[in-house]
Amino acid sequence: MRNFVIGAAVALACAAMLPMLVRAEYYYVLGFTVMQLIIMATAWNILGGFAGYVNFGSGAFFAVGAYAAVSLYKAFSLPLGLQILAGAAMAGLLGLGVGLLTLRLRGIFFSIATIAITIILETVVLNWAYVGGAKGLPILRPTETPLFGNYTQWLFFVMVLIAVVAVAVARYIQTSWIGRGLRSIRDNEGAAECSGVPTLKLKLLAATVSGALMGAAGAPYAMLGSFIEPSSAFSLTHAVNALAMPIIGGTAHWIGPVVGAVLLGGVQQVVTVTISSEMNVLVVGVVLVIFVVAAPEGILGLVKKWRSSK
Repeated sequence: MRNFVIGAAVALACAAMLPMLVRAEYYYVLGFTVMQLIIMATAWNILGGFAGYVNFGSGAFFAVGAYAAVSLYKAFSLPLGLQILAGAAMAGLLGLGVGLLTLRLRGIFFSIATIAITIILETVVLNWAYVGGAKGLPILRPTETPLFGNYTQWLFFVMVLIAVVAVAVARYIQTSWIGRGLRSIRDNEGAAECSGVPTLKLKLLAATVSGALMGAAGAPYAMLGSFIEPSSAFSLTHAVNALAMPIIGGTAHWIGPVVGAVLLGGVQQVVTVTISSEMNVLVVGVVLVIFVVAAPEGILGLVKKWRSSK
């Protein structure tokens, strides 16, 4: 725990001091994107990795956070911190609601429900004139930024802070009785129930926390580009990345999604700069297939096998 706290403090300190050394805005956009991927992957893994309930609709939770933030900013000019809290709360409630409807059942019902909720919510937003509908909505970002040279630097620091919180939450869940209960659900839910594990409560808790973290990741999204529209907010890319990165890094440990997000996020940015952004999903798909076939336990599994063979 002590090492984790020290690491988190160092990460925040580096993010705060970086503007003194780096001025180019591109690097902050790159950092923002990687931090966002870490949050999404970590959030997905809380339910999909620890409990074994796969969420195919991560884009819906991400977009709910983004549009909740945009709506409140347009209506009340709320500061970014309150926007993030509101986005996390709305996405957490969505996770709880979907969980109440589907997590009493077993199998793929939750996964199907997350796909359906994505389609339903995107249709609603497409016809919601207040947030721009299908045309999208331009956002006028604040001109003043606390302690930073520009708003992009501030957004990067905020995303680092959210990422630290997300990883801390995942680490706590894994090492606590909650994590033990979720793992028992993943391994054999029937046996877990017979042993007295409150399976439904744990699944609802995991769905709520996972949704809230995804909403927090989405809340600053519109501020980065000063624009939001449904096709990008509900993009399939969010769901693919959120699922692929924990699998590539390893779902059994809280650090796995972080490793997968940093690795795959870096590859995606290289592909975007050197080839095109449209190649990102193809790259993720190819890498995911390779890991599913050759290393189903992810990078952490490969490291574990390598250590045990020495």
